[in-house]
Amino acid sequence: MKEILSMFSLEEKTAVITGGAGVLGSAIARGLGKAGARIALCDIVNADKVAQELKSEGIEAKGYYLDVMDIKKIKICRDEIMKDFAKVDILLNAAGGNMKEATTSEELKFFDLPLLALEKVVGLNLFGGALLPSQVFGKIMVGNKEGGSIINISSMSAFRSLTKVPGYSAAKAAVSNFTQWLAVHFAQEYNKNLRVNALAPGFFLTNQNRFLLTDKEGNLTPRGKTIIAHTPMEKFGDPEDLIGACVWLASDASKFVTGIIVPIDGGFSAFSGV
Repeated sequence: MKEILSMFSLEEKTAVITGGAGVLGSAIARGLGKAGARIALCDIVNADKVAQELKSEGIEAKGYYLDVMDIKKIKICRDEIMKDFAKVDILLNAAGGNMKEATTSEELKFFDLPLLALEKVVGLNLFGGALLPSQVFGKIMVGNKEGGSIINISSMSAFRSLTKVPGYSAAKAAVSNFTQWLAVHFAQEYNKNLRVNALAPGFFLTNQNRFLLTDKEGNLTPRGKTIIAHTPMEKFGDPEDLIGACVWLASDASKFVTGIIVPIDGGFSAFSGV
């Protein structure tokens, strides 16, 4: 039993987590840390605060300022992490989110969605949320003899476009496609042991989507009720529900797995509605 479980261990591995102070990123950071990884927790705000919380739980962690939309700042962050930890084995790209200004509503029709808001959503989720950190940290990781694991965060909206969020849906579909492209590219061109996969969370209550799923009193909106009705497990996901799959993708337990997008959705993607 111990021999089997050891393949899931992240001991001696360094995990870089972008968006690490967010609801999902911090939960996964805690999970990877409990599995033995050293955590380089990166975010534009609260990175030090969350890293201190992890340290109080016995996890080796350090916070770093990171603006995923600025490649120069990503490189500075990478250099600081290499100075502190000497290597990067795991890159979890957890930065992302949606904006009310890029979401259709009774007040804001599709025809009036501002380009700037759409550009911000696509940029944050595709470029900042996957491509740019993979360029910067991937350049280090391709040199790892034992390879490593890059994990992106896609979405249910990449499987089926969701109403109201055209920019977010398009961006997450691009993240899934980019994940598969990069998996092939790294394996063929640089390092066959450097794997690239993605998680596709179903519906989790986060700061970015809460306004769509619950009202000011915390009750489900019509959209929230529809989602629950189309989720066979009849609930939203908890951030901790992402940990198991992430540990699997980060560890040697998935050493022959690359280029896949794993739904963590309570059955949403399997359900036809009938």
